[in-house]
Amino acid sequence: MAQSVGLTTTVPVEVLLAAGVTPTDLNNVFISADDRDELVTRAELDGYPQNVCGWIKGIYSTVLSRGIDKIVAVTQGDCSQTHAMVETLQAAGVEVFPFSYPYDRDRGLLRLQIQRMVEHFGTTWEAAEEARRALVPVRRQLAELDRLTWEEGRITGAENHLYLVSASDFQSDVKGFGKDLGNLLSRAKRRSPDTARIRLGVIGVPPIMTDLYEVLQDLGVAVVYNEVQRQFAMVANDAEDLLEQYALYTYPYDVFGRIEDINREISRRRLDGIVHYVQTFCYRQIQDIMLKRRLSAPVLTIEGDRPTPVDARSRLRLEAFVESLQARRALPSPPGARGVG
Repeated sequence: MAQSVGLTTTVPVEVLLAAGVTPTDLNNVFISADDRDELVTRAELDGYPQNVCGWIKGIYSTVLSRGIDKIVAVTQGDCSQTHAMVETLQAAGVEVFPFSYPYDRDRGLLRLQIQRMVEHFGTTWEAAEEARRALVPVRRQLAELDRLTWEEGRITGAENHLYLVSASDFQSDVKGFGKDLGNLLSRAKRRSPDTARIRLGVIGVPPIMTDLYEVLQDLGVAVVYNEVQRQFAMVANDAEDLLEQYALYTYPYDVFGRIEDINREISRRRLDGIVHYVQTFCYRQIQDIMLKRRLSAPVLTIEGDRPTPVDARSRLRLEAFVESLQARRALPSPPGARGVG
């Protein structure tokens, strides 16, 4: 049976697959668990402060409660709190392999990081390249899913989110994931197109809120762009090798590359507005300043802390935002939208 290795975020998964290792994205395990709120609470009972990211607390408890004994932790290019979290896991006997994305996207430094990973897991660069080529068909399926979302309106924003975010580990089963995805694409092509007239994008880290997409759908809008999830799936670049693929991946690097990518998609997908999801106590909240200044569509920022449904205040703000976008386009209110009191 293949060894299972936990991931704190997207890493060069091709290296793990080449090494015969089963990758498991700890974020996905945590957020899909029935006891996700209890996992956050367990971390707090173990001494994690209240003002620590809910994702970090969830990952910590997921590793311990699921008996995961080895993880790849991104210590540069993701959450700044990962450093301290992995120390608490190491103290509990978990083996940690650190991986860093160079802030300035330096390809020489990135190559060194991938090479370290190749050597640590006992494989070769050539085998990792072969694994990358083997993933091309499923990444093309994901690209088609994304196209069906924004161009034809046959895939919902929630489905788009779920499948793209799952590309970090392909649900620990590449063949099974590809088959499931293929079945969804076949069904979707027989659906009637979504006729929602307000088109939104969701940017920022994947939301910890458990029903954000359902709330937006109830407001009569279509989410036709999931920024970071799309980056996780790596459907946006036509890289010819492993190094270039992870150099073109925008999430771990500076905000300016993200801004360029988002603005390009605002135009291409004809977005009316952007919902910027930020995580409580996350340093990326500071980037909201630049995003609001430089994006070419109206932006609403909402904040989440724990894995719970959208709170009443955020729901009202979303409703008001949608109404403002309707006013910009002189459209009638969609069914289900209420005024802001």
